[in-house]
Amino acid sequence: MATSDQHPSLTYSSYLALDDVLSAQHPRSDEHDELLFIVIHQVYELWFKQMLHELAGLQVRLESGDAPRALHTLGRILTILKVAVAQVDVLETMTPRQFTSFRGRLDASSGFQSAQFRTLEATLGRRDPQVLAHYPEGTADRAMVAAAMDRPSLFDSYLRHLHRQGYDVPAAALDRDLTVAWEPLEPVQDLLLAVYADDGAAAQVAERLVDLDEGLQEWRYRHVKMVERTIGARPGTGGSSGAGYLWSTVTRSLFPDLWAIRSRM
Repeated sequence: MATSDQHPSLTYSSYLALDDVLSAQHPRSDEHDELLFIVIHQVYELWFKQMLHELAGLQVRLESGDAPRALHTLGRILTILKVAVAQVDVLETMTPRQFTSFRGRLDASSGFQSAQFRTLEATLGRRDPQVLAHYPEGTADRAMVAAAMDRPSLFDSYLRHLHRQGYDVPAAALDRDLTVAWEPLEPVQDLLLAVYADDGAAAQVAERLVDLDEGLQEWRYRHVKMVERTIGARPGTGGSSGAGYLWSTVTRSLFPDLWAIRSRM
């Protein structure tokens, strides 16, 4: 890391707050593999934080009409997602016996409680008020997830981008209730076909959105197979249904209209 004469006291460690980061792992057992479990999930949370940061910037760039920077940001998000998928390989070096040696110490904690992942899902279009039950009233986590479900989703921002580019986006799509999950619309699909026929930057953005949708499905698939490999069909921690629920999310599409038009091209 380059140093600055103006800030001679700044070090690699202090800039990255390594004292805080490296002291944030608190295994609840003496089992060797618990540290790996903690580190992997903390790293996931850091990547979720970065993806949320990038998605916020992406939505601003789309709505301002900046397609080149939007495409660059989408490329970065897709690369981060590939890293997140690859991390499953590391977690799968833990055998079922190694995991069960400390699993009981997790008590009611569960990945279902990740407020950042729920916020990520909401940013990508999911609207499920039931997930708020994981967070007590008045907490910052609940407020963060709820706010994301009230804001425009990424697909809403893409439609606003198309409107800014001069495309005739249906008013029902632009003025919809943002707190309700997106429902596929044939007029929007007709519009998307026109976007692809023009074969410009807006079509490139659409293809990167499909990549993002496919990438998240890949991560979900790797995740559920890892869970099955580790705990089989047993319920997950925190009372979750484990692999059964996770399988129901694998093929959940973020942008159904972009998939629906494939058979019409």
